[in-house]
Amino acid sequence: MTQKLFIRDLTLRDGQQSAFATRMNQSQVDRVLPYYKDANFYAMEVWGGAVPDSVMRFLNENPWDRLEKIHRVVGGVTKLTALSRGRNLYGYAPYPDEIIDGFFRNAVASGLDIMRIFDALNDVDNIKSSVTSIRKYGGMADCAVCYTIDPKYDEVPSPGNKKKGLFGFLSRKRETGHSLHTPIFTDEYFLNKAKEMLALGADMITIKDMSGLIPPSRVATLIPLFKEQLKVPVDFHTHCTPGFGLGAVLTAIIHGADIVDTVIWNFAGGPAAPAIELIYIFCKKLGIELDVNMEAVAKINEKLFDIRKELEAYDAVKQFPKPFNPLTDSIPVEIDKQFELAIEAVGRNDETALLDACHAIEGYFNFPKPDERVKEAQIPGGMYTNMVAQLKQVNSLDILPEAMKLIPSVRLDAGLPPLVTPTSQIVGVQAVSSALNLKNGRPKYANPSNQFVSLVKGEYGKTPVPVDPEFRLQIAGTRQEVPYDTSTYRRQENPVLEDYGGVLLAKDEKEELLLELFPNVAANYLKGRRQKEWESAQVETHAVEQKEKALLGQAIAHMPENGKESPKGYCVMCPMPGNILRIFVKEGDIVKRGDNILVLEAMKMENDIASEVSGTVHRIFVHHGDIVMEGAPMVEII
Repeated sequence: MTQKLFIRDLTLRDGQQSAFATRMNQSQVDRVLPYYKDANFYAMEVWGGAVPDSVMRFLNENPWDRLEKIHRVVGGVTKLTALSRGRNLYGYAPYPDEIIDGFFRNAVASGLDIMRIFDALNDVDNIKSSVTSIRKYGGMADCAVCYTIDPKYDEVPSPGNKKKGLFGFLSRKRETGHSLHTPIFTDEYFLNKAKEMLALGADMITIKDMSGLIPPSRVATLIPLFKEQLKVPVDFHTHCTPGFGLGAVLTAIIHGADIVDTVIWNFAGGPAAPAIELIYIFCKKLGIELDVNMEAVAKINEKLFDIRKELEAYDAVKQFPKPFNPLTDSIPVEIDKQFELAIEAVGRNDETALLDACHAIEGYFNFPKPDERVKEAQIPGGMYTNMVAQLKQVNSLDILPEAMKLIPSVRLDAGLPPLVTPTSQIVGVQAVSSALNLKNGRPKYANPSNQFVSLVKGEYGKTPVPVDPEFRLQIAGTRQEVPYDTSTYRRQENPVLEDYGGVLLAKDEKEELLLELFPNVAANYLKGRRQKEWESAQVETHAVEQKEKALLGQAIAHMPENGKESPKGYCVMCPMPGNILRIFVKEGDIVKRGDNILVLEAMKMENDIASEVSGTVHRIFVHHGDIVMEGAPMVEII
């Protein structure tokens, strides 16, 4: 029987998120949809991930509209898929079942067929509710095992222990009962997680390599093991950043993967997944049936070329691949030979020869070279670029090497979580903060983010290795693991907007869900929508922005001079660039030293800002949603 391979196209979600910061707008999506209808992909990933946040935050568009418009054109022809983070969905805190259930009910009603569900800790308990809900409403549960690797322990000192290397860590970890002499993330570890997911009702299993760190040799052992032990389709997902991607996907195909994830030519390679066009050539040579209309793919690719030029400001690599259509363009004999050599190398398990051949192919077509920095650091490319951006923001790019060195120790202290959203962000931000702390003579874990505290405390779920109870006491104030209690969850406020006719901020369940999942971003977006609706109805211009500017100008005019001491008293200054998430006090309130007065969101993490003195709140210089620079006055206390 001829082997048949299914393709999940990632171009409109993971592809554009990896390469262009998820800035593809609806009009650009609309230009390619008619051709997608003819392409006959098994599935298209079009939603979830960063899409719902980004389309509101940067494009002023409705995430539900994005999914529904794609469904109207492609639905019923190709399965539409999305990505979500288990109990966290798209936020940084676990949600109660009622929120999860409402989300999936609306997602399926809007056209979603498959939800790829993963948990950043590979804690299977965290995906139970999502699996139940997606299947209850007629969708498929694609449960993803997050691939990760053991860190390089021998390069990082143990905190509080001057000894270097693995034994420094072991001395601190002995009481947890786990020996780090033994690798954690073995094939058996991943298989057992997949079996647990299957027991929950998974319709398919994905090996999700979000960092592109899985080498072909590991694929060659994992795929056969999964195929032998699991009686559901197995999907393979990876990225090309460190240079393993194309070889890893070819290995997955030869070893029997049912589905592989690819991206169309002009959006492929580099930080994204391999190109469908290269996979098509390999399948032709292998005699594998690939039921994709490559003529339609070529038409999509023509449109993507123009769209990529329009997205130049967000282009992560600014390197177009050489124009190529496998149906009409010939390949030089020496490059065609590299395809043959790659296939032969998989057959004899020669990883070096396989990667050499794949890199020669990618080099000929002008795809980005492997990113050695990401490969050496063993972290996702997005995590690396986030750290660079964060350090640039505080003019401390010089400490990047130190922050990179701290990642393994921070990760181990937190229970060795896989580095995938949100844990990659939590660990990355903490490594940056710790490097800044050490540079300025402060303790390594001075002022940890709320999310890092929650991770160490146990609120995100079970970590792959136990957190040291003494470290948990230091960070979270408890030796015992404390799981998140969803019974304490408080729904976001849905205020009445008196300025816009007394309407609610969120006018239906879908908008209420946006508020729950993206509180700040959705509030700003929905307020803009209500304002626009009110202005259209009234046919007049409101002076809201002018009023806000006037108030801000008054605040600036009365701000104290530089320095913590103002003419009236003590002034709480902004410790790092960020935006005001919540303000707990008002002018005239009495506060004590140590009381939390506001929450500052910096580098996507929440930071409680406490008063260092007792007194009365005299003036508040910031408002909810304000962007505040480091050193700016926020609250004056007398």
